[in-house]
Amino acid sequence: MEFHSGGGEVMSEEKCPDCEAGVLVPDDAVDGEIVTCPDCGLDLEVTLNGESRSVKAVVMEKEDWGE
Repeated sequence: MEFHSGGGEVMSEEKCPDCEAGVLVPDDAVDGEIVTCPDCGLDLEVTLNGESRSVKAVVMEKEDWGE
């Protein structure tokens, strides 16, 4: 589904993998761009595969300081 923002930007809606809320993703988003779910606040990474796009949860890797 496509949406137009007030500034004329075209956006599509993807589903948050955590809470299933609608997340608006700009049509000019690049692979690896981060968007945030407006409902649960989860950071999501945009994944482009040809014509299809999806979002997945961003995994933050912690540094191991030998503890």
